[in-house]
Amino acid sequence: MPRTRVASQLGLSFALALAASLALAACTPAPPLPTPTPLPSPTTPPTTVPASPAPPVLQPAGAPEPIASGLEAPWSILVLPSGGVLVSERDRGDIVEVLPDGSLRVAGVVPGVAAGGEGGLLGLAFLPGDGTRPDRVYAYHTAESDNRVVRMPLTGAQGALALGAPEDVLTGIPRGAATHNGGRIAFGPDGLLYVTTGDAGDPNAAQDPASLSGKILRVTPDGAAAPGNPYSNAVWSLGHRNPQGIAWDANGELWAAEFGQNTWDELNRISRGANYGWPIVEGVAGDPRFVDPVMQWSTSEASPSGLAVIGDTLFLAALRGERLWAIAPATTGGALAATPWFTGEPGRLRDVTPGPDGSLWLLSNNTDGRGSPSDGDDRLYRVPLAPADSPPQ
Repeated sequence: MPRTRVASQLGLSFALALAASLALAACTPAPPLPTPTPLPSPTTPPTTVPASPAPPVLQPAGAPEPIASGLEAPWSILVLPSGGVLVSERDRGDIVEVLPDGSLRVAGVVPGVAAGGEGGLLGLAFLPGDGTRPDRVYAYHTAESDNRVVRMPLTGAQGALALGAPEDVLTGIPRGAATHNGGRIAFGPDGLLYVTTGDAGDPNAAQDPASLSGKILRVTPDGAAAPGNPYSNAVWSLGHRNPQGIAWDANGELWAAEFGQNTWDELNRISRGANYGWPIVEGVAGDPRFVDPVMQWSTSEASPSGLAVIGDTLFLAALRGERLWAIAPATTGGALAATPWFTGEPGRLRDVTPGPDGSLWLLSNNTDGRGSPSDGDDRLYRVPLAPADSPPQ
């Protein structure tokens, strides 16, 4: 009997202690989310600039027309001011020139490319020379120990373009074992280099402002953290899973396309220091701690990669969705409408870019190990564009 009483008292004491512990845990706040540093106040008032009329909303005005074929796991299209066209091949590490007759020639090979899974030679960007340095092509690629950005001098005329030895610009971007390497690069209207990085298989790193994983980075052409960045490092925005498309609209706003996990792919409007929620949320969550996407799709409808803005329309390349999404209007701040084009026709689409003649250029990606290539794949296509209120051709 005394043993029973003692046991009961001990059980009661344990229960009370456990309840107190749980109550204390419930009152303990979650770790705070990273907060960007504020920008300094301007010393002079901003100048009022008259609003420009919105550019036209555009849409495809015909079927995709093949420009070139025989590309192997192509990833990025780079249309040069001179009219030359370069395409990166992910697995081979080649940068090939597309000639006016559609034939291909190797303009350069990026050494040290460690292709595997989704990694390899990925995004390309161009920086013109300034009289003291040559034109340069920047490339994002997976190496043995990391993802990195390199740059190469570009020489030669159209039809005989050549790339010199690479120089490291930005290293130490974590690489995934097989997936989530990001890889899109582009120079923004501010002259700075923007770089998309995936979470490299470590979702929590996307919320760590000290990590380069799961971010959009903003650096100088030499790879240094750009002035005005929100965390005093290379990070511009965070909370991304695997963004692979970036483009700027006529107002200079940055947009990004991002792979979701199992439910929602995203189109985001990117702001300095903003947190897009991964891995805490996916898609529109209505959580005030994070910025919701302006548009979302199921992963079977999109799996988005390249993104381009032409006129007032965003064009989004979809891999698993095997279609081109046209989203407009980009600059009015109102509701966006998305229209699918060419579903299942060219197959998986990896990249889109403005063509040199006002058209849209597409890059299929059926030879990347996940598609069903037909004879001649992969291909570079041209799509004519017209105002959305024009009759179809």
